Amino acid sequence: MDQQILIIPVLFPIIAGIAMIVFKPKAKVYSAWFIEGIVLLNSILVWTIILTGMGRGDGAILFRLTYDLSVYFRLDGAGMVFAGLVSFLWPLATLYSFEYMEHGDHIRSFFSLYTMTYGVTLGIAMAGNLVTLYMFYEMLTLVTFPLVLHDRTREARRASRMYLYYSIGGAACAFMGLVFVLVYGSTTDFTLGGVFGGGIRNVDHNILLAMYVLAFFGFGVKAALVPVQKWLPAASVAPTPVTALLHAVAVVKSGAFAIIRLTYYSYGADFLRGTWAHYLTAAFVMITILYGSTMAVKEIHFKKRLAYSTISNVSYILLGVVMMSPAGLIAAFTHLVFHAFMKICSFFSAGAVMHRADRNYVYELDGLGYKMPVTFVCFTASGLALMGMPPFAGFISKWNIVQAALSEGGILGICAIVILLYSALMTAIYMLSVTVRAFIPSKDTVLTANDGVSDPGWKMLVPLVIFVIAFTVMGIYSKPLMQFLEEIC
Repeated sequence: MDQQILIIPVLFPIIAGIAMIVFKPKAKVYSAWFIEGIVLLNSILVWTIILTGMGRGDGAILFRLTYDLSVYFRLDGAGMVFAGLVSFLWPLATLYSFEYMEHGDHIRSFFSLYTMTYGVTLGIAMAGNLVTLYMFYEMLTLVTFPLVLHDRTREARRASRMYLYYSIGGAACAFMGLVFVLVYGSTTDFTLGGVFGGGIRNVDHNILLAMYVLAFFGFGVKAALVPVQKWLPAASVAPTPVTALLHAVAVVKSGAFAIIRLTYYSYGADFLRGTWAHYLTAAFVMITILYGSTMAVKEIHFKKRLAYSTISNVSYILLGVVMMSPAGLIAAFTHLVFHAFMKICSFFSAGAVMHRADRNYVYELDGLGYKMPVTFVCFTASGLALMGMPPFAGFISKWNIVQAALSEGGILGICAIVILLYSALMTAIYMLSVTVRAFIPSKDTVLTANDGVSDPGWKMLVPLVIFVIAFTVMGIYSKPLMQFLEEIC
């Protein structure tokens, strides 16, 4: 009975989202509190499961595909990390969305899909095997595609089509990797160390490595890995709560999490280490970091700049993954958690500026820091954290990646450290240049243009402040998380 409770947090938001479409609540206040109540209740349930250990065991079967193949949920250490992260951030993101979307169109469909996405993302986090993860990974595309399309503009239509095409193509590649795990692995269940440890017959190892590379780039679509990253900056046309969902909480993190599962829990780091597949994927991860951080410096659109930053920073997670070591896995999980708080804070700050001041470009931000002090202080804190400045959490996660790279040694370790240093410099430029414009405007700036602009209301400010507190506290006192990661890795 304890195990069956794992099904509830996945299905409850999905059913509630469908109910919002079917029953069409008309009162906005009722609808808002109804949605926030669902999300909060679900998050409380997830954290209860995590803290009491109810999710540990054989798992809960949702349904069987064949006699020996099931779609089922099981909450191991890795799943706890991702599920705990998602369930902490989602209620705050939903609260922020109420104020941001209060004058928007298609509100009911937006929040119904937003709520359904919560359940689907938890399905990925709690997946007990690769088949279950793949199924919910596909569902994530279906529920987030209409969110990217939400504004129905020409740009939104183009961005949503691009997102759909990339995601479908990526899913096809990931499916090839899944098939080979099904056929040649000892099980599809997630097993730390992989499922090929007993030896493989009747198949060339290079074929298995090729399938791993295909799956790596297939799941890498949602992680915005070069050369399949183009959809992410384009998706910035979506409302800020959606872009934050894409960049910090659900989509790119699901891509990174799926790659962690594929690498360490299906194929196995020992099976991959030192092979051509290892070095090929590592090379593309480092290219992605270089590309994302460089393009962010060049980009003048506020949200697109942060989108390129996401491309770079999510590949920090993958850089830990491709170290193919316990230290690399710890570093990957650390940055997966910390980056979520830092990036959602920066995106929500940008969204507050667009919502209250209607400014979309970096060169339009001159002097706004004095009119929106809380917003820009939070943005500056997130920028310093993304740079890796102590005492913020970004320093801890980047230090862990550096340690993993030092342990790896060789050309791969040296290249990783050099690229991290370059990216840190680029991050300082593209994040702090926004702060400088906001608080130190040029002499010819007409400050009267900012008259009437102010910080947003409490529904948008409270999440921002909580995020800053969270990644500051985690930077100062990261010991509990690090101990937990050492136990599960």
